Amino acid sequence: MDIFQTTTQGGIPDPSGLNALAAFEPTWVLAFGPEPLLRQAHAALLQAVPGTVLMGCSTAGEISSGGVDDDSLTLSAVRWANVRTLQSSTELRDMEDSLDSGIRLAGGLPRAGLRAVVVLAQGVKMNGTALIEGMTRVLGDQVPLVGGMAGDGGAFQQTVVMDNQGVSDNRLVCAGLYGDGLSVSHGVFGGWSAFGPTRRVTRADRNVLYSLDDEPALSTYKRYLGEYAKDLPASGLLFPFSVVAADQAADGLLRTILSVDESAGSITLAGEVEEGSYVRMMQAGTDALVQGAEQAAQSLAVAQGPGLALMVSCVGRKVVMGGRVEEEIEAVASVLGDEATLAGFYSYGEISPAHNGAACLLHNQTMTITYFSEAA
Repeated sequence: MDIFQTTTQGGIPDPSGLNALAAFEPTWVLAFGPEPLLRQAHAALLQAVPGTVLMGCSTAGEISSGGVDDDSLTLSAVRWANVRTLQSSTELRDMEDSLDSGIRLAGGLPRAGLRAVVVLAQGVKMNGTALIEGMTRVLGDQVPLVGGMAGDGGAFQQTVVMDNQGVSDNRLVCAGLYGDGLSVSHGVFGGWSAFGPTRRVTRADRNVLYSLDDEPALSTYKRYLGEYAKDLPASGLLFPFSVVAADQAADGLLRTILSVDESAGSITLAGEVEEGSYVRMMQAGTDALVQGAEQAAQSLAVAQGPGLALMVSCVGRKVVMGGRVEEEIEAVASVLGDEATLAGFYSYGEISPAHNGAACLLHNQTMTITYFSEAA
């Protein structure tokens, strides 16, 4: 396994950079950056590396071994020795199509020999929980499913996904990885702490939260936000929900606020929450989030030799950390060492098993790390 990485600020690689990428002869290329750069780069990348599986998405920040960038195009190219990479894509009609789009997407991959799937999805037009449910129906729980939902800074307006066919705001893409020599390990951690009382979800429709303790969800949420309420939905990144176990003994999955509906008094979340479950508001400081990223890296089972650390971290973490956001990337790099190449993005939703051997989940406000390596 060999890895080539390059980051271009405010533009696409010049001819020498594209020539270097072509000479590397990759089998898989990941591209992360803002929509305009992805659109500018697509044709040039196809010409430079024809036949290569090309995938990427717009972001709320690009992650590489060099740190965190905004408005850059980061390319991470992998050349496997014995691992095969195949692509599947599908169109997303609307949010109600999320489940079926997952079924179609996973159905485009041959099952024989499939070891892992990397998926990149739209960030604002879909239900990420339903997407995962659809893909899992086809793939089962034994094939690791990882990736994330695209971003567009903190605007939550339009996200795009890149595949070999182009750059689109209504397509999803995944890469299936095949080969007995492939090693995949997962690390996931948050770093958020709870405040305020636990409240029961008394009305919800998949990822739309209508009432808590029989009161409109939005008005209840606003009471705890105080002065931050006027900045919704953007300020919701600072105060996600945690879905609490039915016995209220432990916090569970985090859920980011995507949008609010003043007339309905509802909150649309990045993932689903069930009626009868409980939620709690969360908050965090930079030190806790950095420690969470470090713990995610420490939980990985990393083999010796070069590897790709695919890092998908939530835009909400980036907002909280501000100018210190580099620290969570540095924390991961210090744990994984020099043979790891870091690649990824700040997202609107993170897709990963909670730990090795677990079923795939949609996470919000979480640092997820998947480490890929190949036996010599």
